[in-house]
Amino acid sequence: MLLPSLVVAGTACTEKLQSPETVQKAFRLAIKTREALDASGAQVALIGRVGQDLSKYNLRYSHMAFVWRDHPQGRWMALHELNKCGTAESALFNEGLANFFFDDMFAWDALIVTPSTELQAKIVAELAQTSALKNLHQPHYNMLAYPYSTKYQNSNQWVLEVLADAIQQPEQSSRATSQAWLKQADYKPSNLHIMTLTRLGARMFKANVAFDDHPTGDRIMGKIEVATVESVANFLQKIDPQTTVQTLTLK
Repeated sequence: MLLPSLVVAGTACTEKLQSPETVQKAFRLAIKTREALDASGAQVALIGRVGQDLSKYNLRYSHMAFVWRDHPQGRWMALHELNKCGTAESALFNEGLANFFFDDMFAWDALIVTPSTELQAKIVAELAQTSALKNLHQPHYNMLAYPYSTKYQNSNQWVLEVLADAIQQPEQSSRATSQAWLKQADYKPSNLHIMTLTRLGARMFKANVAFDDHPTGDRIMGKIEVATVESVANFLQKIDPQTTVQTLTLK
């Protein structure tokens, strides 16, 4: 993959010193995840982590990536979109499992979503196409991007749109094509209820949050629909019933 690799922390930020406890836990969870992936016999899976507390929105996991081997019988690598340190920009990264868990974890849990063997083959073929991955990437990042708009993109939305492209295999990969297919396939985003003052504060003080891509009526009612780890996992289980879900937790 001709994509940049992260050095530390799981974000495209200035290098910062991690505590020994954080490093230890990141490696322990990475090893536990690797062992589970090896035992599954999978070629590729989707993986989620708990980077922040989203319990008030009835969500557990904050960020999702594809996890695949960088070559046959090689290392497991996490391929995902990351926001550049709270800016309005993002980039694609292909990094090791330990790095994936270095990013200021709120809880040391991991979610592994493994599609059917048939769908895995399609996803592996998709991930090998660097041009398709880049065509489906919108660097203008918005943490709360509306799933049916191409104006912005959040990291879970990129995973979802790549997944859609892998399933439908169009002649030309595009975000619009992926979103049209997702709507037809009845993908259901998570509905976050965010009141007006909260929205105004977030828009004023956070470069990576915007609401202007959401339908006006929904914004007025505080109905903010977003691609989340849970919504992607639920959708995958609906369209691919052989999909399995496994949770890992450090004791």
